[in-house]
Formats: sequence, C-alpha cells, structure tokens
Amino acid sequence: MPSSSQHPPAAEAAGGTLYIVATPIGNLDDITVRALQVLKTVDSIASEDTRCTGRLLAHHQIKTPLISYHEHNERRRTPQLLARLEEGQALALVSDAGTPTLSDPGFILVREAAAAGITIRPIPGPSAAIAALSVSGLPTDAFIFLGFPPRKPRRLEQHLQSLRNEPRTLIWYESPRRLKNLLSALRHVLGDRPAVVGREMTKRYEEFLRGSLSQLITRLDARDDIKGEITLLVAGSPPSTDISRETLRAAIRQALADNPQPASTLARELAARFHLPRGQVYDLILDEKNS
Repeated sequence: MPSSSQHPPAAEAAGGTLYIVATPIGNLDDITVRALQVLKTVDSIASEDTRCTGRLLAHHQIKTPLISYHEHNERRRTPQLLARLEEGQALALVSDAGTPTLSDPGFILVREAAAAGITIRPIPGPSAAIAALSVSGLPTDAFIFLGFPPRKPRRLEQHLQSLRNEPRTLIWYESPRRLKNLLSALRHVLGDRPAVVGREMTKRYEEFLRGSLSQLITRLDARDDIKGEITLLVAGSPPSTDISRETLRAAIRQALADNPQPASTLARELAARFHLPRGQVYDLILDEKNS
C-alpha cells in the first residue's frame, strides 16, 4: 500500500523535477491539497491554455508564473523547458482539465525529460475518462481509453472495425458536434450495444445518458443542439457465439419465411440475438432477398 507520509510543500517542489499535475475537469474545487502545494511552490507552470489555468490559480490565490505549452508550440517549447529542468528548476505541467498527456499535450516533454534522466513525478487527480467510467454502470474491471476518434469517415470506419472483437469497455472523448455521427457509426459497425454519454461532468449542467446506442441516438435527435465536454463509453464485445455465416443465412431465410418484414427491423432483431453488428446482418439480409 502506498505510504501516507506527508511532505512539506518545499519538499514537493525540489529542483530539477517535472510534476505532471491533474487539474479539475469542471468544478475548480476538485483539486488535491498536494496539487495546490506543488502549483504554489514550483518555479513555473507549463500550461495548455494560460487563460484557463489562470482562472484556476486565481481561484486558489496562486501566483506562480505561467508558460504557454500547447500542441502548436510543444516541439519548439520542449527544449526550453528541458533547459530549465536541467538547470535545477521545478516545473509543473498542466492541461486545460484533467490529467496531462491523456489526449492533451505533454507526451513529448515527458519522453524527453525521461531520456535526460530528469525526475518526473505524477500528482494524481481528476480524469474525465475515469470519472465517467466510475458512474457508467458498464464493466470497470478492464477498459481501453481511445482518446478522440478519427474525424474522416474512412479512418473512423477502420478504427471501429479494429475494435469489433474488443471485450473491454471502450472510452472516447468527442466533440458535441460530432457525437451523433460517432454514435451512428458505432451502431453500424459494433451493433446496438449499451453505452453511456457523460456530458459536462462536475459542472452545473452535468448529465449522464444511458441506454443502447439506438436509444441514445433517438434521445439526442430530439434536441436542438448538444453542448459541453463529452465522454462516451460503450460496452465491449459480448462473448462470441461462434456463429457461422451459413448458420446466420439459415436464420435469415427462416425469419423471412415465417414473418416477412423490413430488412432494417429483421437486422435489428437478429443482431441482438446473435450479438453481431447490425450492418453486417443487414447486408446479408439484402443479399438473401436479392437472391
């Protein structure tokens, strides 16, 4: 079990150390005492957005100097920060919200600092992915964090196809503008699985939507727009039924003979029965009808 011994603030900010500091994902009071001590006593703070971090520091009456460090300048800025660390300075790295380097800038700095033998210490705290997972009701014993999904349709299709048989709970961050498109793509490729949308977590309009992918799409279609930070969780692949293509075709032929119905309706029913992506079943139904 980790030691519970306390270190004085000065010891936390010993020179020549890079601190990876998790910051609130919404509520500015969701920050650890240790994180506040480090932010107060380091020589400077490398920040993804100095305006955002400035509000956090002002809220907690911290006046440590800020250095801009984001995806557009990290390659140029990294050598400058490394030089400070090698001179013996203490530096904290923070992102806009949550834990740095997780879909945020910082990986390059951490990699280069590690290669240079600089001490790197995590100051754990908020993470949108973990916060959403903890209240999702989906399996938490094994999960995979996938960051932001590809934007281009073909790359998104390839990305999702690679996850069809992934049994772990799937977690993405996504823009509210692209959320419905992602949900539709997931339903087509992975089938109509249980899912959870976490929106604006820890903020005033915090919301969690639970249901199948189809149910979530229906609920969101009824809204004029979707706003806020989004974390999406989708159940992993269910245990394989090892159904052969011919067995599935036989089930389709039997269903069509017993109760002729629209291909989309039958695809939904058979996909749920055999735990298969609805798009795959739908294509076979059309093939059977045409033949």
